[in-house]
Amino acid sequence: GALFGMPGGSGSRKMAAGDIGELLVPHMPTIRVPRSGDRVYKNECAFSYDSPNSEGGLYVCMNTFLAFGREHVERHFRKTGQSVYMHLKRHVREKVRGASGGALPKRRNSKIFLDLDTDDDLNSDDYEYEDEAKLVIFPDHYEIALPNIEELPALVTIACDAVLSSKSPYRKQDPDTWENELPVSKYANNLTQLDNGVRIPPSGWKCARCDLRENLWLNLTDGSVLCGKWFFDSSGGNGHALEHYRDMGYPLAVKLGTITPDGADVYSFQEEEPVLDPHLAKHLAHFGIDMLHMHGTENGLRDNDIKPRVSEWEVIQETGTKLKPMYGPGYTGLKNLGNSCYLSSVMQAIFSIPEFQRAYVGNLPRIFDYSPLDPTQDFNTQMTKLGHGLLSGQYSKPPVKSELIEQVMKEEHKPQQNGISPRMFKAFVSKSHPEFSSNRQQDAQEFFLHLVNLVERNRIGSENPSDVFRFLVEERIQCCQTRKVRYTERVDYLMQLPVAMEAATNKDELIAYELTRREAEANRRPLPELVRAKIPFSACLQAFSEPENVDDFWSSALQAKSAGVKTSRFASFPEYLVVQIKKFTFGLDWVPKKFDVSIDMPDLLDINHLRARGLQPGEEELPDISPPIVIPDDSKDRLMNQLIDPSDIDESSVMQLAEMGFPLEACRKAVYFTGNMGAEVAFNWIIVHMEEPDFAEPLTMPGYGGAASAGASVFGATGLDNQPPEEIVAIITSMGSHRNQAVRALRATNNNLERALDWIFSHPEFEEDSDFVIEMENNANANIISEAKPEGPRVKDGSGMYELFAFISHMGTSTMSGHYVCHIKKEGRWVIYND
Repeated sequence: GALFGMPGGSGSRKMAAGDIGELLVPHMPTIRVPRSGDRVYKNECAFSYDSPNSEGGLYVCMNTFLAFGREHVERHFRKTGQSVYMHLKRHVREKVRGASGGALPKRRNSKIFLDLDTDDDLNSDDYEYEDEAKLVIFPDHYEIALPNIEELPALVTIACDAVLSSKSPYRKQDPDTWENELPVSKYANNLTQLDNGVRIPPSGWKCARCDLRENLWLNLTDGSVLCGKWFFDSSGGNGHALEHYRDMGYPLAVKLGTITPDGADVYSFQEEEPVLDPHLAKHLAHFGIDMLHMHGTENGLRDNDIKPRVSEWEVIQETGTKLKPMYGPGYTGLKNLGNSCYLSSVMQAIFSIPEFQRAYVGNLPRIFDYSPLDPTQDFNTQMTKLGHGLLSGQYSKPPVKSELIEQVMKEEHKPQQNGISPRMFKAFVSKSHPEFSSNRQQDAQEFFLHLVNLVERNRIGSENPSDVFRFLVEERIQCCQTRKVRYTERVDYLMQLPVAMEAATNKDELIAYELTRREAEANRRPLPELVRAKIPFSACLQAFSEPENVDDFWSSALQAKSAGVKTSRFASFPEYLVVQIKKFTFGLDWVPKKFDVSIDMPDLLDINHLRARGLQPGEEELPDISPPIVIPDDSKDRLMNQLIDPSDIDESSVMQLAEMGFPLEACRKAVYFTGNMGAEVAFNWIIVHMEEPDFAEPLTMPGYGGAASAGASVFGATGLDNQPPEEIVAIITSMGSHRNQAVRALRATNNNLERALDWIFSHPEFEEDSDFVIEMENNANANIISEAKPEGPRVKDGSGMYELFAFISHMGTSTMSGHYVCHIKKEGRWVIYND
């Protein structure tokens, strides 16, 4: 039998198996067995960071397989009518002591069946875990203990077993969205290595067939050092490593400069892919390379060749500084999911801004109540969940005093959650993005722009918190021949400042170091202590408004060297100024490299001297004519201003750009908007537009709800400020949807008809008479009025005076590796957020 009891009641009654069956009969049609494509969430609540470890446990819906904490399960029941949930709870208890006072010998714990992380703060020798599962039937909270094979209907038993044995939902996405483990080469175990006496020096490498000294590969059979593949513009290498394989058939090569104690980049020419070599240390030792003492650098220098100094890792992570742990609201850490520190740092800074706090956490009841049936797939819900997790203090409580711990441990340990895991948030915001959906390290600035784009596309009523970053840039271009000028404006979200290396205050020291380094390298002597360049921030700021030569579309089409000189200034000042110091550049092998510089950021910043001035007396404007799309050898004799047909996109140019590391959709747009004029012209388009929030979004074709977006992306606008086209609204309303629903769907999908229809079908709970709809209707009407009287892009204008309150720092030599941390000034003191 099973015990049933009303919450708060002391009485219970024993029921026979038939009674349990009768109790479940009305709910049997709603109980499902998970299929292969279903995501089963049993580790984390959809609205909070409650888990089976939490005091109230976790409730898994036996129909949708979504999980809810005790605070949110009633909301899901009221909204959907689903009554049967599986309640999961993990108990942590002190281990039973033996007669001598020590813990009993370890044995296999059959009471653990949940795939959960253990509490790192608890000593596994002192505590043990026990998992509990039961079915709960709402609204009366009847409980049925599990397992209960004899008394439960067969379908219910099968469904319960399937839920308990299901794997993490985050691994059920497309395989390509996660970092796949490299395959082991089939040539690694029996690789032939010639005993030819070749020994590889620690530096000074050069291709055996040309003079290249970078992008070099060591063949693991004969020890030949040869250059890698070439790019379409003849950079990167001459492909001699591949030629050598074709001549000799030696299959494996390792890239010099990537060898570390943890491994190296190994490529199999025969298998045509990067591979793992489990015997790499032995294969390298054959040529005199001690893998355990190597550090990956492009020039082959080793750590023990360089004198130690205070590294940026120590400086940025406050090594040697006495730090005080912080707890409570706003002091909650984010657990690292594996190279997710870029996301954590950006989100900590974002939710330290009051506008984002109000937009999401301030609207928590409304956002949660009107969330779609699957809240794990709704941006605003997941943003609100993350914001509440960081700001509530619920997951950042100081440790219990030791004397209280002893008293608590006599019965049951109630673990306090330290920090939150943003796994559900990361899975949603990164889906369909080839880089952010991987487990590789990413660039924080790129993620910031990606997040801004998502905020723009999922506006909450009339409020858009990303407006605090928006500002107008006035660009002035002066023709080199006619001296006439053109002023244009574009929307931007951050101010990018180049590193003014020429303004280093320790130039003499840098020159002396470089001369000494070259001499030491040539004579195989230990290198001198590294010298870090010291750059004044004022020099970087000055470079923002300095004139630069530009090649606009006209000059590219006419093969001209330079069309004019461009200068940039602020047409409006944002409320919050985001500044990026561009410390990264590209090496000869197209690998991003980082300047080793130190820049002192000012506490107060005044940029009023960068205010735009507009057309000045005596200046003559260039004709306001849009450049045509020039299509060479056009047999169809199209009009000059007509865009090419999407089916005619030159895929070879697209692939050439994609091989350089740019997102595929961005490459397609670049080739499309430059009229198939080749990869070089499309590359120029990419350089101009790569900082736009929708840079990597799919190409939206005119005629399918994307005309405004496509046209805007050419000239730098986001296309998000316009009222959805009435013809597309009419199409959706003709299918039976309300106008307000059509408007909201189009706004959420950037006016894409197909995506808007999918949005409507996935948001069936949208009600015409809700306050949310009324606000959306008012907002839509306001936009219609503003469209009748154009007032330009939606921007606010600040004072031009700023105070530093947060900064994100990268440690490491490349964008593809390293670590991010964030410093935020709170309550008059600086706090470091290191995961």
